[in-house]
Amino acid sequence: MMRLLTTTTTTTTTGSFRFVPRSVDALAASSGTVIAEGHERGCYWVHAWTVGPDGVITQLREYFNTDLTVTRLAAAVAAKCVWQSRRPDSATNSLPGLLLAL
Repeated sequence: MMRLLTTTTTTTTTGSFRFVPRSVDALAASSGTVIAEGHERGCYWVHAWTVGPDGVITQLREYFNTDLTVTRLAAAVAAKCVWQSRRPDSATNSLPGLLLAL
């Protein structure tokens, strides 16, 4: 999938592409969402895991080269941003943005 989205291969002269998180954040316990982000070889990635009450990952969403904003939506309350991408190169490298609503 990485090759399709980034036009790079997973194997390089120094080894394979590794998902080493730069940060891991657990959002509000009621949402059961954990966000991990990192970058490797010019590719920025975000993983959003949904974790069940028993601690088992029930869903994984993966985003490549996309800025992500996670927002909590509630009928009685205005939308509230609960997490945003923190890319070190955001000032010099623009990426498409995506909104993930909880």
